[in-house]
Amino acid sequence: MKLWHCAGARSLRAVWALEELGLDYELVMLPFPPRVFQREYLEINALGTIPYFVDGDVEMTESCAIPHYLATRPGCEHLAVPPEHPAYGDLLNWTYHADATLTFPQTIVLRYTVLEPTPEKKPVADDYAKWFIARLRRLDAHLENNDYLVDGRFTIADICVGYALYFARTLKLDERFKPQTSAYLDRLMAREAFIRADAAGRDSID
Repeated sequence: MKLWHCAGARSLRAVWALEELGLDYELVMLPFPPRVFQREYLEINALGTIPYFVDGDVEMTESCAIPHYLATRPGCEHLAVPPEHPAYGDLLNWTYHADATLTFPQTIVLRYTVLEPTPEKKPVADDYAKWFIARLRRLDAHLENNDYLVDGRFTIADICVGYALYFARTLKLDERFKPQTSAYLDRLMAREAFIRADAAGRDSID
């Protein structure tokens, strides 16, 4: 398996899943955003986005779908629940809630505070930051009485949602987190697989 990755970017979800599962993989590091700073990458992935993941004939570009795919491999099922499990709907919903609901508004904040910062765009970034915090309500409520998102244990849903919170911390939006949500993120970031995944990308560009 081969994964194209930028340190700290959404592709960290895939690296984290690979590390949790102890799978062998090749990591290719790119500058962010690669479509600007490494134009030849467009010959590999015409979208110019990361992650880009290859496993034999399988090619994937979605950061939440890759952990889901990996958790269907023989011996890797402990990071998910099977379709017949009562919590299967919860697994899918949290896994895809992570990017569609939580990460999306943060990309606008990143764009207008880091990549293209201009005074006239600051109100837009501020609005999307507030929107992101508002979208944490469901997660905040769940974490009042649960340590993890699905079946009372760590799964790919935690990887995907956990990255969205980690991304928020890099954007300094975590100052508005509820205490239980901050504690949840700290718990996830203390996992050995997360520490290895985060270091793998950063060490290769230091």
